[in-house]
Amino acid sequence: MKVLILGATGFIGSALLDRLASDGHRVTGLGRNVTRARLMRPEAQWLAADLARMHDANDWKLLVESHDVVVNCAGALQDGLADDVAATQETAMLALYAAAKASLVRIVQISAPRGETGGDSTFLATKFRADKALAASGVEHVILRPALVLGRNAHGGSALLRALAALPFVTPLVHANARVETVALSDVADAVSAAVAGLMPEASDLLLGHEAPPTLAELVGLHRQWLGLPPAAVVRLPALFAAPVGLAADIAGRLGWRSPLRSTALAVMAGGVSAAGGNRAPGPFLSASRSLSANPSGVQDLWFARLYVLKPVLIVGLSLFWLLSGIIPLFAFDDARQHFLRFLAQGPATALTLATCLADVALGIAVLVRPLARRALFGMLALSAAYLTSATLVEPALWADPLGPLVKVLPSLLATLSAMATLDER
Repeated sequence: MKVLILGATGFIGSALLDRLASDGHRVTGLGRNVTRARLMRPEAQWLAADLARMHDANDWKLLVESHDVVVNCAGALQDGLADDVAATQETAMLALYAAAKASLVRIVQISAPRGETGGDSTFLATKFRADKALAASGVEHVILRPALVLGRNAHGGSALLRALAALPFVTPLVHANARVETVALSDVADAVSAAVAGLMPEASDLLLGHEAPPTLAELVGLHRQWLGLPPAAVVRLPALFAAPVGLAADIAGRLGWRSPLRSTALAVMAGGVSAAGGNRAPGPFLSASRSLSANPSGVQDLWFARLYVLKPVLIVGLSLFWLLSGIIPLFAFDDARQHFLRFLAQGPATALTLATCLADVALGIAVLVRPLARRALFGMLALSAAYLTSATLVEPALWADPLGPLVKVLPSLLATLSAMATLDER
């Protein structure tokens, strides 16, 4: 069969693409940016499209007519610079259903368990409204509701679990006693494979998850064991600590960073992750422990877990470094201008001093905005190299200055390269 996967570049979607292709289906993946996906999986067909802009049935007509099954793995946790939750999860889906009514296409919807806390969030509310509309549409469909998905790779909540597990000495947790039901990514792939093949009853609405959920503290401990780290004491933090963390993550989200600590995720976690309250797909499903042991970790997993926490620290640290390096000279402008007056007239020296200050400030701001971050990091490298080269030619004695104004640029270059290496999200 010809299968279209929405969100095929994501954590779940990429695994489903591999599984359905191995089942013998002709698979097409759709995502916002498919450049890397084309390189990784050249055997698949790829379409670049933003679901948030596909709000009319005509936007879907050709896609629906050219495929037998549409698997929807797309989603957005919270509104931000990069995401429009309602447009992606509800408006686009309603347009898809309208287009599908005139065809024989089947839709396999990857949704979320009902009954979780945070059900009034835009993330869950739009998913549930889209599910309800699909059930009433008359379109052939299956709805699958996986709990927290664990797989070989990690993204979002599963990535955060690894990062928490890799923290040194102690593990600080809010909602440490909350129960977190999990499901192996391989089990999700099995269920989708069956749904695509027509082996599930029409209009099925099924929960996917192991029925004996560990607490959050236990789940982090399992990940710590998986990473090969010794047990660490759990520091149970009061729930009030979640508010400032969620606020900071929400601000980052508005700048385009998809943090798993945004207020929506924390609201859901407050009551745990449960797949209770509905019809369960026939198992058995792997437990969290077996899900992890089925994919033994390597040193690259430990690196990822540790760098996941350091990534925002690097970005914020670089931003502050460049902001301060641009702002401080403005308060001692004459002193700063003296470096240029040694080889320039007063007017050009003043202009160049002001230009470098503004450039530093601009880079410090731009690196905080996710769509601009890569270009900002390249700009930091280029400007640092220009500063070092020009200073070496004009004032080589600065290399021997006791305060090390040039030597201290070298660690910032390394920090910039490290930030660039961790910038990709998927």
